[in-house]
Amino acid sequence: MRRNDRAVGVEEARRTLETAEYGVLSMASSDGVPYGIPLNFAFMRDGIYFHCAPEGKKIDLLSSNRKVSFCVVGRAEVMPEKFGTKYESVVAAGIVEELFEKDKREGLVLLLRKYSPDYIREGLKYIDRLFDNTRVFRICLESITGKARR
Repeated sequence: MRRNDRAVGVEEARRTLETAEYGVLSMASSDGVPYGIPLNFAFMRDGIYFHCAPEGKKIDLLSSNRKVSFCVVGRAEVMPEKFGTKYESVVAAGIVEELFEKDKREGLVLLLRKYSPDYIREGLKYIDRLFDNTRVFRICLESITGKARR
């Protein structure tokens, strides 16, 4: 990190991962072509959970290279008069693994609790109905770096 004066500790970075609304998953094909995609996610312990359709470009890339980067921007406020931005951000990296059965359900419930906390009962029914048509993954984190300007 170039601006060490803006570095935040791991615990603060983890709090940003817990509260950020969305993140960007960055992947690379086996021949090094980059691809980034924004997505909803949930963070728990040392894992970032996300879900997706049963097939597509994301699945193809993850099948060929399980190493990923994930970044989030928490609170941000443009300061036009200072030609800058107040922000908090996190860049994390790790290895993706697909989840099945109990772990898959746990990942979906984490997403439900984060994005639809007032609709848990309805959300559980929704999970049951679409369980077999959804894939769930966890990024097993190897590094977390946080940065902020206040």
